[in-house]
Amino acid sequence: MAAGAKSRAVSAKGVEEFRPYITRALPVTAELVCADNTGAKVLRIAQVTRYKGRHSRQPAAAVGDFVTVTVKKGPAELRKQVFGAVIVRQKYPIRRPNGTRISFEDNAAVLVTPEGEIKGTDIKGPVASEAAEKWPRIANLAGMIV
Repeated sequence: MAAGAKSRAVSAKGVEEFRPYITRALPVTAELVCADNTGAKVLRIAQVTRYKGRHSRQPAAAVGDFVTVTVKKGPAELRKQVFGAVIVRQKYPIRRPNGTRISFEDNAAVLVTPEGEIKGTDIKGPVASEAAEKWPRIANLAGMIV
């Protein structure tokens, strides 16, 4: 393989393709709305996977990122447990390649298994197209993709 060339493997874990820069607006400990029907209400980011940072900078996530979360509000069997989640909305504006910017009313995520399967069967509210392109399972369940 030539220096600088990357392989483009596609799997259920998310499509690793060209991703325009999205400002990482959600640092560790940020609280998110749970946008699926698993019963969880509020999630807190515990870790951002595949994050390359700088010394003493807090890891942060953006739309489409896989994060590790804990359930802060919800049924007792889900609370205080660690889950994977994908961020589907963020308040901070996302700049699209065509120059438009889009921002949402809230920061929201969907609970996901490590293999990329969604725990719930329905997604409430809109989903950013950046997350839908990267996660085909989320695109299938989303009622509205913006």
